[in-house]
This record gives sequence, C-alpha cells and structure tokens, in this order.
Amino acid sequence: MKLSYEWLNEYLDLSSITPQELGEKMSRTGIEVDSVSVPGEGLSGLVVGRALEVVDHPDSDHLHVVTVDVAEEEPLQIVCGAPNIAKGQKIIVATHGARIAGGHKIKRGKLRGVVSQGMICSLQELGLPSSLVPKEYEQGIYVFEDDAIEVGMDAVKALALDSAIVELDITANRADALSIRGSVHEIGAIYNLENTLTPDEFLEGGSSSLDPWMTVSVEDEVDTPAYHLQIIKNVTVKPSPQWMQNRLIAAGVRPINNIVDVTNYVLMEYGQPLHAFDYDRLNSKQIHVRRAKECETLVTLDGVERTLSNEIVITDGEKPVALAGVMGGLDSEIIETTTTVALESALFEPKAIRLASQKHNLRSESSSRFEKGINKATILQAGKRAAALIAELGDGEVVEGVASAQSLTLELPVVSISLERLNHVLGTSLSTEEVLQVFKQLAYPTKEEEGVFHVTVPAWRFDISIEADLVEEVGRIYGYDKIPSTLPTTASTQGGLTEKQRFVRWTRQFMQGAGLSQSYSYALTTPEKSHWFTVEERPSIRLDLPMSEERSELRQSMLPSLLEALQYNVARSQQNVRLFEVGKVFSIGKDGSEDFQEREVIGAAVTGEWGHASWQSPAQPVDFFALKGVLEAYFAELNCSDRIRFVATDAIGQLHPGQTAYIYLGEELIGFIGKIHPVIQKELDLSDTFVFELLVEPLLAEGLQERVIQSVPKFPSMTRDIALLVPVSMAHATLEAVIKEQAGQYLQSVTLFDVYKGEHVQEGYQSLAYSIRFLNKEATLQEEEIKQAMDRIQTALVALDDVTIR
Repeated sequence: MKLSYEWLNEYLDLSSITPQELGEKMSRTGIEVDSVSVPGEGLSGLVVGRALEVVDHPDSDHLHVVTVDVAEEEPLQIVCGAPNIAKGQKIIVATHGARIAGGHKIKRGKLRGVVSQGMICSLQELGLPSSLVPKEYEQGIYVFEDDAIEVGMDAVKALALDSAIVELDITANRADALSIRGSVHEIGAIYNLENTLTPDEFLEGGSSSLDPWMTVSVEDEVDTPAYHLQIIKNVTVKPSPQWMQNRLIAAGVRPINNIVDVTNYVLMEYGQPLHAFDYDRLNSKQIHVRRAKECETLVTLDGVERTLSNEIVITDGEKPVALAGVMGGLDSEIIETTTTVALESALFEPKAIRLASQKHNLRSESSSRFEKGINKATILQAGKRAAALIAELGDGEVVEGVASAQSLTLELPVVSISLERLNHVLGTSLSTEEVLQVFKQLAYPTKEEEGVFHVTVPAWRFDISIEADLVEEVGRIYGYDKIPSTLPTTASTQGGLTEKQRFVRWTRQFMQGAGLSQSYSYALTTPEKSHWFTVEERPSIRLDLPMSEERSELRQSMLPSLLEALQYNVARSQQNVRLFEVGKVFSIGKDGSEDFQEREVIGAAVTGEWGHASWQSPAQPVDFFALKGVLEAYFAELNCSDRIRFVATDAIGQLHPGQTAYIYLGEELIGFIGKIHPVIQKELDLSDTFVFELLVEPLLAEGLQERVIQSVPKFPSMTRDIALLVPVSMAHATLEAVIKEQAGQYLQSVTLFDVYKGEHVQEGYQSLAYSIRFLNKEATLQEEEIKQAMDRIQTALVALDDVTIR
C-alpha cells in the first residue's frame, strides 16, 4: 500500500512530522515500511506550458517545431518528436538548465539545424513507470486536461511529484491499513492526532428493486452477505481532474477515466472494492449473483476469455458479466459513450475470491482486499461516496434509492482484559489511566470496571478478537522501546546431544572418512520417483498444494534425492561423485490409512572411479564390492559384523537383479545394496552407479549395546584351508553359512582369500579358497578336534549341489 503524504494531510496535520520519521515510527509500531520516497526528487526547471503553434520540421518526417508559452516574456521554440503534440495543449516543458529523471540536464541546442530551447516531456521522462501513465499518453507527451492547471505553474507541483510516498508492507492480519482511512486511524493512534474523517456508518441498504432501473438478487447469502447497486444517470465520460489522477498515480494505480478512476479512488480511500457497469450494455434490468455453471465463459477486462466452473459471478440474470471480487467483464465496461452507470458495492466470501483469483491467475487490488477482509461498516457508505463523486465529476445525477440484497448484520465484538494480565504479559507497570489513554488514541470505546477493561472493537479493526490482540495493541502504541528488558528466570539446564544425535554425528564422520561427501537434498520428489527403491509397495504421501509436480510427493526412499544430486553433478562434468546423506523418509499404511511413519535412514550413491590414478596404479571404477567394503568397515566399527548377512535379491525394480542384496541384522531387514538398473542409468544419463540404504534405528540399538572386553588368549589358534569348486551362480554367503554352522564352538573366523576362474577350471565354475581359524580360550586345541570339525564341514559342503573339494 502506497500512502501519499499529500493525501494523508487532508485528514491529519502532519506538518511537524517528516515522512522519514513517520516511516520509522510505523515500522516500530507494527506495520513495516518498505520505503519512503519523493518521486520528484532531483527534478527541476519543469513548468507547465501551452503549445501556441506546431509546424513540421523542415528536415524531418517525424519532428515538429513547437512554439510554447511558459508565462515568460518570450515564448520558447522547442523541437519535439512526440506523435500526439498539437496546438493548444497544456504540456510539461523542461527549460534550459532543467533536470529530468536520471539526472539528465536539458540544454539549448539544435536538432537538424533548428534551434531547440528546451524539451517537451512525457511522464516517463519524469521517472514514472509506463504502467502508471494514462494509456492515451503512454506513447507520447503528457497533456494536462484540467482547467485548474495554469500555464507557468511548476509542473512537479502540478503533478504532486513533490509529495512523499510511504510504501507499507502489509501483513495479512493488518488489512485495515490497505486504505487511506485505515492508515489515518493508525497514524492518528501512533501520534495521538485528531483526524477529520467522516465516521463509519453502517447502512442497511434499500429494497431489492430500484424501479424502474434494476433489481438485484443473490443465490447464496454466505457467498454474498451484502450486495448494493446504485444508478448514476446522464454522466459524461472524460479524464479525471488532475488532483485525482495525481493521487491514483501516487497509490500505484493508472488513471483511465473519471468513472473508473472514482471506483479506484474510493477503493484506496475506504478499502472497499467497487465496480462500475455500463448500464445500457447490460442485457437486462436484473442483477443476479450466483456460482458459475460448469464451462461457462466470461471475457474479462484484460481481454482474456475465462472458462468458469464454480466461481462467484455477477450475471445479468442469464450470463456472467463479472467475476465477483476479481475483475469485471469486457462486454459491460465503461466506454466513452457511456451515459448511465450501475455502481456495485458488495461483500463476498473471502475464500471463494481467493480460489477464483488463484485459478485464473488474476491478482487485483479488489481481490487482495476481499481475501484479507474489508470494513463491513462502510460497504454502502463507500458506494454512496463513489456515486456522489461520479455525479460530480461526470456532470451526472444519482438516482434516488439503492437496490440491495443484504443479510449482513453488524455486531461489534467486545474483548476484555484485566490490568494485571496486561502488565504481566508486557512486563510493565502501566496504570489504569495510561491504558485508557492508549485505547482512546486507538479510538476503541472502553469501559473499565474493577481493573478489567471491556473494549469495543471498531469495525475497521476486524483482526482483533482475543485478549492477546489487546496486549499487542497496548504494547505497540505505548512503545515496545519503553518496555524494560529482562532476562528469563528459569532453571538452567546442561546442554548435550542425545544418543541418537551422537550416533548420527559419528555415522557422518565415518562416511566422510570413507571417502563420501555429505549431501542435503529435498524430501519432496515426483509422483513416479516417490515409489522408487521401496521394499514394500505403499501409497505415497502427496502435498495438498504443491509448488510443482517435481516437488509434489514425499520420498519413501533416500535414493531418488541422491540420484538427482548425482545427475546434477555429472551433468556439470564431475564424473567421480560419491555422496551420502542421513535424513528422513516417509511412508503411510499399505491400505492408505493415516498410519504415517517418519524414519531416519542412511543412504549413499557413488559413480565414476573409486580413488584417483597414480604412477603406482590406475584408478579403479566403482563396483559393488567397493561400496560393500565401506559397509563392512562400518559394521565392524559397530561390532556387529558377525550378525550381518547379505542376501541376493531381485525384488527392487530399480536395481540390477544380479547385483543387489538385502542387508539383514540378525533376522531383521535393515536395508539393501546394489547397482542401479541399466534402464534407470540410461534415463538419468549416468554411468555404472551403486547405492545403499540402511535404517538408523536398528543400527543405533546395536551401537548402544555394551561391548565386552576380553583378554588376549593364552592358547594358540589353529588354521585350516579348504578349496572348493563351485558353480559361479552359488553365493559366497551360502558356503560361509554352511562352514560356520558345521565348524563347532571353537570357530573364530572364516575368510575367503582366493577366487579363481580360468585355465584348469571348467566353464561355469570357479574355485573358492577359505581360511578357517579355530581357537579354544580355555585349553590347547587337539588335532582330533580340528579334524572332526573339518570332516563335518567337508561333508556338508559336498552335500550341496555341484560342490566338490579340490
């Protein structure tokens, strides 16, 4: 909201308060001020002139030589290229030595051999954006149409560009300040100033029929609690007076004509959206407000045809003529030949207006106010103010009476708070008189009874409903800077990390030490990727209002996010990427029930080469075993390697069926490891990529177990080797499990130390050699004990299909 200092001074005496002081004070009392500026700052030497004569330049097909009266002894000769220059116009003239926007200095000179003693200016050359310049002057110079503007006047003052503009950043709860009247109330309260505003007056409206002009009706009183229509006849459409154009431009609104400008002016003045219809272009004498029917269409004022579904629309009894609260229709807009105006002032349901505005991507000054709330006491009062202005500026006449459909009643809420509670929350020791003075400044009628304030909230402050709101009001008007600073008096607590936080921090340090880089990624992904890498198929969790489809559903696995990061880096010539992340994944009940689960997982994705090439050895490409080695070292640090099993699987569709394994901790499935499926790799434009994902909670529980420290054995261990010829399809884990099962109580470890394929080994087979270590901690092992254990192992291994002892 942009506040013109000149406009504010109509209702308040701000002569002793500078705009900068006002901006700083408003920011400290609850409404942030974005900027304080003077549009005409730096402009000089600009006067209002009159074109006495306009002739074509002798050496140009688009330049003109203009004789201009600027109320000096002699008229000026100025060469001008504007296409709309004409004799008799009152125009903006930059004389010799003048400064225009950007600090450019105007000097006498010659243009194609003809002397030019200044410059005839457009509004853009004075620093105004094209979006605020009246359309008829957008491509040329600006022409004063108002008789009150005299030749020789300072053009900066004539355009009110010497008046400061205070721009407010209004939050949703302070929609009352989206108007001059609301801002006047606020400033008056801050500085304890009297204002000259006419009081708010809640008017009931008239009957549903304004015979013989118009009848109005509404389909749903919830959608439209109040709708009023007035008729102004015999109007003449013409430019607005200069004072109104100046105020609209200062407020950021482009002047159009006297009728439309009045609706925008009162919108800024009262915060009440209005709309003017060309009465003669309405197809009937009936206005009916209803919800749009499916696939109805409306061409709005911006020339776009809108397909409607369930929005609130204004109809002529049959077809829509306006999108309620958002934008009017093109077929009934005010045009140059309009002579009769039908003026609407109404209240619409905020949520419906917001949804319609979002659906059609139409944000207007009207829709933003309906969404946030308007003063319900001045709906018809603002309409009558606008009707009187239209009649005055359009030389017309207001038809007596109002056509209304109103179910709205106004009851001002009363909010109570005690002096003790107020002082306790603010930390002050205010007296009853001081609090009453604050409420007086705010213009809140207040009764005090035995230390309790009963405050009647005025209609323009529709955001106040509970005692906390009154605390804020008193605090900000009294002055936050006056409230004493105190430290909280609470028992001190010693900070520290939880067991889970310590575990996660240690995990991150380990993964970084293993050569992986930590990543932070989005928890939201696409509907397709939200189902990737899931062990169990579950419905996805979708946002109600996603910003985009690419970030519309919560991930059920960490890996889609990591692969996005991998893809991003590879696309930027980073071929060797090793990422990990500790973060959360989200799931829901299999049947779609609201059984939400939020679990913490460790995920990693690596691609490219593992390590760098050197003079000693070439770089090795990442493979399954490199990543598996990281996990084995991690499990070893957790002291749970003996309880970890890798079991081959092809159940995860996004992983290679021949290079994927589930990871079990005891009998519990805690994650998986594998290679990305070639189809997915091609889709993501990645080379061979390997991933893993682990649940944090089971590993945390394992890490919290108390470790048992044992003394160094007193007795020697014994080792036996065994070589097996097995099919290449047989998993090492299967053979290892058999050895461990049959080895007996003295088994210490089983180590695969050799794998051989090639000469002397038939195709489809491989040779695996294991080292088996035994130890008796209580006594020296006997050869017979070891022999019995090895016999059991050999017998069990040979019993497996196609396994032979070498």
